[in-house]
Amino acid sequence: MARHLQSDRILFSAVVGLVLFGALMVFSASAVMAADRYDNGNYFLLRQLAWAAAGLIAVAVLMQMDYRRLASPMVVFPAVALEFILLVAVLFVNRSHNTHRWFHLGFVSFQPSEFAKIVLALFLAFFLEMRKGQVNDWKHTLAPIGLIAGLMAALVFGGRDLGTTLAMALVLSAMLFSAGLELRYFAYAGAAALFPLYFLVFHSTYRHNRILAFLNPYADPLGKGFQIIQSYIAIGTGGISGVGLMEGKQKLFFLPEPQTDFIFSVVGEELGLLGCLAVVVIFAIILVRGLKASAACKDDFGRLLAIGLTVMIVGQALVNMSVVLGLLPTKGIPLPFVSYGGSSLLVNLVAIGILLNISQQSS
Repeated sequence: MARHLQSDRILFSAVVGLVLFGALMVFSASAVMAADRYDNGNYFLLRQLAWAAAGLIAVAVLMQMDYRRLASPMVVFPAVALEFILLVAVLFVNRSHNTHRWFHLGFVSFQPSEFAKIVLALFLAFFLEMRKGQVNDWKHTLAPIGLIAGLMAALVFGGRDLGTTLAMALVLSAMLFSAGLELRYFAYAGAAALFPLYFLVFHSTYRHNRILAFLNPYADPLGKGFQIIQSYIAIGTGGISGVGLMEGKQKLFFLPEPQTDFIFSVVGEELGLLGCLAVVVIFAIILVRGLKASAACKDDFGRLLAIGLTVMIVGQALVNMSVVLGLLPTKGIPLPFVSYGGSSLLVNLVAIGILLNISQQSS
C-alpha cells in the first residue's frame, strides 16, 4: 500500500499568504504610476497575478513529482547547458534599463539570470552528492564547481547584474559549507575576491556612487542619496501601524520603482512596523521550515538542494530589506514573493515546490 505523503502546510500557507500579500502591495505601490504610464492602474497587478498563477501551478506539479528525479545527469546537464545558452544570448539583445538582462517575447519578459540561481543549486546538489566525502578535493571537486559556477556568475555579471551574482555566491557558499568544505577554503576565496571586488566597485561610477550614498546619503540628497533618503522617509512616516493601505505618499514618484526593489518601503509606510515585522516573521517561517526539510532528508542531494533553495529565498529577502533600511548599499534585488517581477516570482515558487516535495518525501 502506497504511503500517504504529508505536505508542509505551514510552509505552503506562509508562501501563498505572502504571494497574495505581495499582489496587494504591488497594486498599492504601482496603481498611480501605472495609470500615468499605461493608462491602466491594474497594469502591474494583472501581470503579477498571471505570473503568480503560473508559479502556483508549478508548485502543485512539483509537489507531486519525486524530487529525486531531478538528480539525474539527463536533467542537470541539459539544464546547465540551456542556462549558459540563455545567459550568452541575452547579452546580444537590446538593452533594457541600461542592462542586458531581459528577453522580451510579446507581452512576456523574463530574466535568465533569475533561473541561474536555481540551476546552480540543482547542479551543486547533484555534483556534491556524486563527490560525497570528497568536497575538499580541489582538483576533482572544487575546480569543476569553480569552473561552472564561475562562468555562470561571470555571464550574469556581464549583464550588469551584480546583485544576482552575489546571490549566487551566497547559495554556493551555503551549499559548500553544508557539504563539509573546510573553512580555510572560504578564507582563500575571500582573499582572492578582494581585489576584483575593489576594482568592480571603485572603477565603476554608479557602484562607487552607491557606496558613497550608503556611507552618507545626505551629502547629496537630490542625487546619489535620493533613493535611500526617500526610503528612510517612507519607513519613518509609517511609525508603528502605518498611514493605511493605499495611503502612502512616497510611492507617488519619490521612491524609485516602488513596486519592485523598494516595495518594503511602501509596506513600512502604509502598514508600519507591525506590517514589516509580519513580513520578517513569514520569511523566518520559510527559513525554519526549509532547514527542517533539509535536516529530515535522508539523501545528500535533497539535503543540499533544500539548503540552497532556502538560502536563495531568505538570503535575497534579507538583502532587500537591509538595503531598504540603509544597512547595505543600494542594490537591485527584489523582495521574494512580494516585489513585482515575473521571473523572480516564478523561480521562487518553483523553489518552494521543490522544497515542499523534499519535505513530503522526508516525512
